[in-house]
Amino acid sequence: MSDTLVRYSVEGGIAFLELDCPPANTYSYEMMRDLDDAVLRARFDSEVHVLVVRGRGERFFCAGADIAMLRRADPTWKYYFCLHANETLVRLENTPKLVIAALNGHTVGGGLEVALAADLRVAKEHGGKIGLPEVQLGVLPGTGGTQRLARVLGKARAIEMMATGRKIEFEEAHELGLVNEILPAAGFDDAVVEYARRFVPPAAASRAIGLIKRAVQTGGEIGLTEGLALERELQQRLFESEDAREGLDAYAEKRAPAFKGR
Repeated sequence: MSDTLVRYSVEGGIAFLELDCPPANTYSYEMMRDLDDAVLRARFDSEVHVLVVRGRGERFFCAGADIAMLRRADPTWKYYFCLHANETLVRLENTPKLVIAALNGHTVGGGLEVALAADLRVAKEHGGKIGLPEVQLGVLPGTGGTQRLARVLGKARAIEMMATGRKIEFEEAHELGLVNEILPAAGFDDAVVEYARRFVPPAAASRAIGLIKRAVQTGGEIGLTEGLALERELQQRLFESEDAREGLDAYAEKRAPAFKGR
């Protein structure tokens, strides 16, 4: 994937998906296709346990869709562009592996919509602003922003943030629960790797984490009874796994478990 708008690499069980369209890593139809390919590549690689999505450079994670591209396009094309982008982010959201968005710089508009499709968001200390300012262009956040932001912040806070188009510092986003953790600016990339390693074997049972994700993602969209049935089904799968045997044995033997992710 050398000639791509999403650079892909794997290190120590972590797949890095780096948005690469300087200066602001704005996305296009082509970038979304590349992101889709990268997500699928990581999903089916048994050596990958965690995905980290980040932006190339220092100032931007992603500033959203390419405005010049949208200005040139007719309304029908824009509709299908949003549809394709939504499908890509749903794939990212539903992949049965933990996804971390590493916010290395400003994360606005569609960039925040990409980050919202991740399971966890970590941000660089004093590294930028975050928000959905699409209303200032006369449109709404059309790549899942209205739905995912409300699920994270609650309806009132989400509507206020989108209706005003207000952008907030990462630190305020952390206080609101939009960002899970603030990491030091110095050595941010290394801190992201260290954070991601918490969820990689042998330290973590990555298969169990993937099924926790599935239970939460799917369970949040169905009734409680159906969600509990899904939980039991996924738990049974884990009871039959190598990691469950290792975890129970390690507990009984009073030692640290060495998980394999299977």
